[in-house]
Amino acid sequence: MEQIIEKIAQTARFLEEKGFTGASTAIVLGTGLGSFIDRVQVLQQISYNDIPHFPTSTVESHKGKLILATAGNKKMLIMQGRFHYYEGYSMQQITFPVRVFKKLGITGLLLSNASGGMNPEFKKGDLVLLTDHINLQPENPLRGLNEPGLGARFPDMSQPYDTAISKLFIKTALELSVPLKQGIYVAVPGPNLETRAEYRFLRVIGADMVGMSTVPEVIVANQIGLRCAAVSVITDECDPDNLHPVNIEDIIAVAGKADQKLSAIFKGVVEQL
Repeated sequence: MEQIIEKIAQTARFLEEKGFTGASTAIVLGTGLGSFIDRVQVLQQISYNDIPHFPTSTVESHKGKLILATAGNKKMLIMQGRFHYYEGYSMQQITFPVRVFKKLGITGLLLSNASGGMNPEFKKGDLVLLTDHINLQPENPLRGLNEPGLGARFPDMSQPYDTAISKLFIKTALELSVPLKQGIYVAVPGPNLETRAEYRFLRVIGADMVGMSTVPEVIVANQIGLRCAAVSVITDECDPDNLHPVNIEDIIAVAGKADQKLSAIFKGVVEQL
């Protein structure tokens, strides 16, 4: 465990020396959500491959860059592409950047993702603010020997998504006249999409949408005291009684269409944080 603490310190030092300093918010951009970068002023950028101890993004729609940018007078760190359990990474690797952000002085974490909508009210292209989640991934990023320097052994998860930041998302969406729904996200391992029976099961246990990311980062953010909020883009409608084959290109295309709306909301929120 001491080894991970040293790795976090080494990575943070490296990024500080490269000028990645002064940000208080970090943003994780999910599948097909690239245009946010066009709305901010980029100050520095570096490939994940060039950052010590960082994993490499292997998913085509994830660029794999860490960016320091400004919007208004606010500095932020942006992860252009994230890591997933289905890529073969451990949960510790997936959440390593979140721990580095904390070391760099980040206090707020905003996440986006693409998900399948199981709530019949949700349609392709809808934006949904996460109010809670269900974790069905087979690993936990906090499993293993606990080092007090990494945070509490048994972190509370009664309010994983920060109420104040979530209200800011709702307010910003209203001001921009962008509909923003709310729902519960379930995280599964992936990478296959679900069967009809699995969609029925996930709906019965209380989920509105299903995806393969986000929850590990949110668990670690709660452990280390980062306030966080997350928004899903609904990329396909998962009605088990009316299920059509879907391919990943369609999912990326739908996320791309919702990109402008989501990016506008994220920029508005960051400027007010």
